[in-house]
Amino acid sequence: MHTLNDELVEKDLKYIWHPCSQMQDYEELKPIIIKSGEGVNLYSMDGKKYIDVVSSWWCNLLGHCNKRISNAVKNQLDTLEHVIFANFSHPKAIELCERLVKVLPKGLEKFCFTDNGSSAIEAAMKMSFQYHYQTGNPQKTRFMALSDAYHGETIGALSIGGVDLYSEIYKPVLLDIIRIQGPDCYRCPYGLNCKNCQAQCIESAKECFKKWGDKTAAIVIEPLVQAAAGMKIYSPKYLSELRKLCNEYNVHLIADEIATGYGRTGKMFACDHAGISPDIMCLSKGLTGGYMPMALAVTTKKIYDAFYAPYNEGKAFMHSHTYSGNPLACAAACEVLKILRDENIIENAQKNAIYFNNLIKEKFSTHKNVGDIRSIGLINAIELVEDKATKKPFDSKLRIGYQIYKEALKKSVILRPLGDVIYFNPPLIIQKDDMDYVVNVAYECMKMIIN
Repeated sequence: MHTLNDELVEKDLKYIWHPCSQMQDYEELKPIIIKSGEGVNLYSMDGKKYIDVVSSWWCNLLGHCNKRISNAVKNQLDTLEHVIFANFSHPKAIELCERLVKVLPKGLEKFCFTDNGSSAIEAAMKMSFQYHYQTGNPQKTRFMALSDAYHGETIGALSIGGVDLYSEIYKPVLLDIIRIQGPDCYRCPYGLNCKNCQAQCIESAKECFKKWGDKTAAIVIEPLVQAAAGMKIYSPKYLSELRKLCNEYNVHLIADEIATGYGRTGKMFACDHAGISPDIMCLSKGLTGGYMPMALAVTTKKIYDAFYAPYNEGKAFMHSHTYSGNPLACAAACEVLKILRDENIIENAQKNAIYFNNLIKEKFSTHKNVGDIRSIGLINAIELVEDKATKKPFDSKLRIGYQIYKEALKKSVILRPLGDVIYFNPPLIIQKDDMDYVVNVAYECMKMIIN
């Protein structure tokens, strides 16, 4: 019998080009049509339940259809849906800035609104370049970034990314980036552990700053967690040392907290683990609880003041997005901050994170193909390798992670691995019974593919 779900699948494949996908794969694994969501669960048109343990690409912070956020957006919808943000403003945008400035690292107090993470990165890069140009350093035209970085898909953001899967084919049109060999705690060249090292791997950054610091406007980093690279976690000490280098060479530190902010690492922002404040911080994803597209590039008064001048001096930051400061998104974002405060979300999540990490270690650590288990906050990652002793990865053509993903879907769990790294990055509200279930499913599926 041809069902409504079948009809929707056919229409989806007829019209839609899905993101980050080889569409030929969809011939075998058809798109799953989601009808509704509640908490950590999604419900498909054909009546199946899925536990969203990857937070729908890391943005769903407080569960699907959170009543408080939903009501906040509904109430705003009856008042104002959108307004041009040049020379106009609205109460929710102002409230959001007022609330955020209280929890952001010290000194971040000027808010540039964009509508997605990549756009926030682009704005931050342009802001940094123009600042140096207007403060007597026009030679500072270059950008630095770490190896294995990921910062988005637009040309500037893609340029500073270092994951070839996303950027290799576009290299002829990308910016020339100064690439720093970043931390790799699993395959540490010093044979150390990131929990007790002194960030000896900062030496690569020191060499690059010494050679290129006078020509560099900014370094863009994902603080503590290189997410798309396989949830690679590194020491806060590295971040502290990087802050010192930026100060020494007058290079802006742009912290891409799009994936790491809002409690994902156990603190409000990953930068908080190192006790440092960047010159520009980019926020998105959890910013609106996964409800609405919105992003921010938040900066200091010092940077802002370099653009503050009579119009005819040509120093204004002429950067704009149609949906900058969208009232619906701002309403959602304000409610997210209220919920985090009222319900002690981050504190409770951190307590649950201890249970989650221990559970994963107990289940996976002895398997012959589990090379590394790493965690921070509720983020947990399991790197699968062909040879545990040598840390040799599987042949990427085998698509081990993808095979595990497909099996997990049959058991109602959305894993969506990063290569052969199985990871969990659930909404902060996930409870222990769901943790038990998803870990057991992941282990069973792994054994089915690599027994």
